[in-house]
Amino acid sequence: MRTGSRDEAPEQAGLSHFLEHLLFKGTDRFTSLEIDEAFDAMGAEVNAGTSKETTTVYSRFLDRHLDRAFDVMSDMVFRPTYPDIDSERQVVIEEIAMYEDEPSDKVHDVLADAVFGDHPLGRPVIGRAEVIAGVPVPDIAAYRDRHYVSSNLVVAAAGSIEHARLLELVEGALDDRVGAEAPSLANGAAIPSQPRLSFHAKETEQYHLALGAPGLPRGDERRFALRVLDTILGGSSSSRLFQEVREKRGLAYAVYSFASQFMDSGQVGLYVGTRPDNVEKAMAVIGDELRRVAAEGVTEAELDRARENVKGRTTLAMESTLARMNRLGSSLLTGVPLLSLDEVLARVDAVTLDDLRLLASELFDPARMSAAGVGASEDAFRRAVGEVNPALAAA
Repeated sequence: MRTGSRDEAPEQAGLSHFLEHLLFKGTDRFTSLEIDEAFDAMGAEVNAGTSKETTTVYSRFLDRHLDRAFDVMSDMVFRPTYPDIDSERQVVIEEIAMYEDEPSDKVHDVLADAVFGDHPLGRPVIGRAEVIAGVPVPDIAAYRDRHYVSSNLVVAAAGSIEHARLLELVEGALDDRVGAEAPSLANGAAIPSQPRLSFHAKETEQYHLALGAPGLPRGDERRFALRVLDTILGGSSSSRLFQEVREKRGLAYAVYSFASQFMDSGQVGLYVGTRPDNVEKAMAVIGDELRRVAAEGVTEAELDRARENVKGRTTLAMESTLARMNRLGSSLLTGVPLLSLDEVLARVDAVTLDDLRLLASELFDPARMSAAGVGASEDAFRRAVGEVNPALAAA
């Protein structure tokens, strides 16, 4: 379903994720236990996930169980009855509490707030406990009825499957969901034009820091170059950040870069977790590497190695039916052209040194980076950020 946390109003924060949980709680035909027993009896995996823009329910099973698995899944998605909702409220509130206790995860939500501000992309997918504790069932049902319509969803499958049979199953399941108009993409406030600082005070053994800035949307043709650049900067064990921060200086166990794409925007960023006495040193090294890649680009050897890395990982991922299913579904759902594996590899091969130099200077300039931190002292956090962007640390 093309719905996620960015489609929620502030007072609905976490509703998409909560609804995902409630799909497993029962329908008129199946209780929660009967759903579990049905998939266990097939030896099947069934799960779901919510992101900022999508909600996915999926299963993996032996091909002879297609009709049964689809029958149960479609009933869960289209005909939930929301029984025993209060117990699931507590489950999700516990999940939120668990997430708050994981600073290496929490810092990414703090960063999203710094980069996107009041824009819906700045909200955590998991939501807020006070919303989950009090949202009434009619509001949950109304949200589902608005977003879970045929014009707003994709059914994707990969593996040993007959396409014609899948079409028959889908047509039967969607009879009462056809015709409703898909909701428009939620935007709300504008994305801040200047970098911002965001800090979450928490007593931790390490400081968890992240730098980030707006990136590329899903359909941007430069996304292939960005994947190569991310591999060089911090997305592999031979990357600059991994080698300079961890391998050469031992300043952190975890350090990496990342890139996320959304339908109309994106985010680039990096993360490091390190002890208080190393936090300024680690950020100084990171600042040097960001300035170097933005000013000088990368070498031919780095480009060759990263291109082969991306091509290898992409090809190996296609051995997973789950990866193939997700690739098909996300491309169709978000309107990104569905490329063959050969077309993807050709675009990676076409990435040049100039492509990476221009992209690095545009996206990874330290002066445009927002900063987020989780740790004991905001003053220590600001001093560390000053090693990368002095103007931001002084703001």
